[in-house]
Amino acid sequence: MEKVFESEYRFLLILWEYGPIASPRLVELCNQELGWKKSTTYTVIRKLTEKGIVRSEKTIVEALVSKEEVDRQAGEELLHRTCRGDIPAFFAAFLKDRKLSREDAERIRELIRKASE
Repeated sequence: MEKVFESEYRFLLILWEYGPIASPRLVELCNQELGWKKSTTYTVIRKLTEKGIVRSEKTIVEALVSKEEVDRQAGEELLHRTCRGDIPAFFAAFLKDRKLSREDAERIRELIRKASE
């Protein structure tokens, strides 16, 4: 999957919440939530269609990838850009000077347990 830029991600958040959706309604939502003009919305639809992330047929627009897929790709990119793929170093940098709730710590332990099985 090609990289999703910040403005495209904000657009996709709307699409994931309301899609599949008629493009005129999507234009309205992008105007209300992002302050975009009609032309901006259609440009982003076209770019994401070219990337294979969105489909637009007969005025209906839908996401072809999930939020989880895009978030995972962004996380991988951040991990490699900041810590060269070193997961423990990433966690150490991220958690430095940060307090975790018991619930968050338990969720992280469970994720690590599942990933190591």
